[in-house]
Amino acid sequence: MSQGQINLFHHNPETIFETIREKAPGYEYDFKKHVVTLNDEQHEIIGFLRLPLHWIIKDDLSLADQEAIALYLTIESGNAAICMMEGKVNVYHTTFSAYMTRKKQGFSQIKYLKKKGKSKAGSRVRLAKTVTFFENINETLTELLDEYDVDRIGLSCAATLIPFLFQSKVACPFEKQDPRLYKIPLHIPQSNFTNLDAAIRKLQAPVLFFDPKYEDQLRSFFDL
Repeated sequence: MSQGQINLFHHNPETIFETIREKAPGYEYDFKKHVVTLNDEQHEIIGFLRLPLHWIIKDDLSLADQEAIALYLTIESGNAAICMMEGKVNVYHTTFSAYMTRKKQGFSQIKYLKKKGKSKAGSRVRLAKTVTFFENINETLTELLDEYDVDRIGLSCAATLIPFLFQSKVACPFEKQDPRLYKIPLHIPQSNFTNLDAAIRKLQAPVLFFDPKYEDQLRSFFDL
């Protein structure tokens, strides 16, 4: 199904929330996904508004803060990047790399062992580097969370790598079920600073998503 979207970057945040409170027949804020679901008179979903992660929302759907501190982490096999944002300002970033991919097969040693169930000398080297890779990530995360009072943690990580993040000898400074966790809703083609920074910039704008049949109704809500 096709999905329409409208970028509300140039709209005042308070005006956006006031419009929803006054004109939408029904709405609900989802903290985990950081979206506001919009409903019609029949309680049918007509769209949802994806909010910038640097916005903190009150229970009454008003803006508490526009300068939230958000940590962003993206991980793929052999590469990772971290960005720390205060509002829209990048106050820290770093990257990590490790030799984790079998050159001929083109996939990670982790996936290889799941298929083959054996490990040779080169494989053991890659696994050792994998362990160090995640230890280094967690050491940096720990330092950052000690220094900053982080409001949200944006994460993009393949399911096969999640256990390595949370089972590292250097403990991850947040739990799998940490309420601050936010799954980055964008595809990041490679885990480097350039791509993570580009994703963060996209997420800094409130975006309205909807089924095209509700477009006119939503445009009338927001005077678009």
